Amino acid sequence: MDAVTVPKQDRSRATRRRLLEAAIACLAEHGWAGSTVSVVAARAGVSRGAAQHHFRTRDDLFTAAVEHVAEERQAALRTLMAATSPLPGPARRHVIVTELVELYTGPLFRAALQLWVAASHDHAQLRRRVVDLEARVGRETHRMAVELLRADETAPGVRETVQGLLDMARGLGLATLLTDDGARRRRVVEQWVRILDGVLDVPVRDGR
Repeated sequence: MDAVTVPKQDRSRATRRRLLEAAIACLAEHGWAGSTVSVVAARAGVSRGAAQHHFRTRDDLFTAAVEHVAEERQAALRTLMAATSPLPGPARRHVIVTELVELYTGPLFRAALQLWVAASHDHAQLRRRVVDLEARVGRETHRMAVELLRADETAPGVRETVQGLLDMARGLGLATLLTDDGARRRRVVEQWVRILDGVLDVPVRDGR
């Protein structure tokens, strides 16, 4: 591979990344209706033609953007796993619950929500893609939460408790769209840590 090709590929990857990050920011700030390819391209500092070179359709751009940031979110969770590993159970769970809640109160969740709303309104092709994407992201987030919490899902109620934690985090994310009540969120996090302590610290008995 010659020296000219490598920088060109690097520039292409950098342009693609700027478009994906701009798409997320536009969705979070302007919603689906206000997030056209032209608006995203302008925010990314590229031409509309350059944007369409990377993403043939608007649906391609925005589903790729949500998937891209979801992958970054998973990478952050893997980093969190290493960082919390030395901590004792209760302290580790507090950090983990706080970070999981943060996943649903940032720009990614707001952007994903706009995509869900658009997909729910007579947009069959986008709906299929979003349903598939969310199923994959949901499974991976659940799997990572189980690993982070060191939860034994063979024990009664553990799987449902972990899923309830993620559903709670999503609900807090929805509430934050209107009012960001940090004090209430902290109280809810504390309560969920206590719930997890009660469920995950129960010894598993043989022959249950």
